[in-house]
Amino acid sequence: MTPKTEGSRPQENLAPRPAMPKVNKMTAGDITASLKAGFSDFLARPFMSGFFGLFYAVFGLLFVWCLVWLGKIWMIIPAIIGFPLVAPFAAAGLYEMSRRLQNGEGFGWVDILGVMANQRKRELGWMAFVTLFIFWVWVYQIRLWLAIILKNASFGDFDGFLNTVFFTPEGWIFLAIGTGVGAFLSAVLFTVTVVAMPMLLDRETNFVTAMLTSIRVVTENPVVMLTWAAIISVTMLLSLVPAFLGLIFTLPILGHTTWHLYQRAVTPAEG
Repeated sequence: MTPKTEGSRPQENLAPRPAMPKVNKMTAGDITASLKAGFSDFLARPFMSGFFGLFYAVFGLLFVWCLVWLGKIWMIIPAIIGFPLVAPFAAAGLYEMSRRLQNGEGFGWVDILGVMANQRKRELGWMAFVTLFIFWVWVYQIRLWLAIILKNASFGDFDGFLNTVFFTPEGWIFLAIGTGVGAFLSAVLFTVTVVAMPMLLDRETNFVTAMLTSIRVVTENPVVMLTWAAIISVTMLLSLVPAFLGLIFTLPILGHTTWHLYQRAVTPAEG
C-alpha cells in the first residue's frame, strides 16, 4: 500500500504567480517625448478629450457648491487642493483613447465609454478604491488638524476662513502641517498609481502587481518621476485657479501623456 500524504498537492495545480513586468530606465527625454505624444493625441480628438476635462471641471465646481450649500466652509480649500488626487482614475477614458490612437484603431464615443464601463468588472475598480480612500484620509486629517489647531476659530463665511488661515499664527501652523501631510499623501498616491492605472487598462493583471510595478518605476527612476510629479502638481493647481476651467485642456493632455510615459516605463506584455 502506498501511504497517502495528507494535505499534499501537485505543484502543477498551484495557480502561477503573475509575472512582474520589466521596468525600464528613463531619462528626461522620455517626459519630453511623452508630452509631445500626449499633446498630439489631444489635437487628434480635441472635443472628445476635452469632454473628460470638462466633466472633471464641472464635477469639481458642483462639489465646491455643495460644500458651500452644506455650510462646510472649512472643507473648500482642502477639497480644491486634494481634488486632483482622483485625476488618474478620471483619466481612464483618455488612456484608452491614446491606446487606440497608438495602435491605429478607429473609435467613437460608444467604444471609449464602453471600455470605461467594463472596468468595473476588472481590477481598475480596486485602484479607484485606493484613490478615494487616500482622498478621504486627506480630508479627515485636515478636519483633525482644524479641530486641534483652530478649535476656537469661527468661520461664518469663506472670507472669514481665508482670513483665519492666512493671517493668524494658528492658521500658519495649520497650513504648514496640512501642506506637509498633503505632500506625503500625494507622494504615496502618485507612487502607487502613476503607471498602475494605465497598466490595468492595458493588460490583464491584478491591482497589487500594478501597484508594485508603479512603485518600482518610481524608485528606479526617482529624478525623472519626481520631475513628472512636479509637472502634474503645478499644472493641475494652476488649472484650478480660473474656476476649474483650465482642467478642460490640462487634464486631457496630462492623461494622454501619462499613457505614453507608461509605455516607455514598462515593457509591453508578452503575447
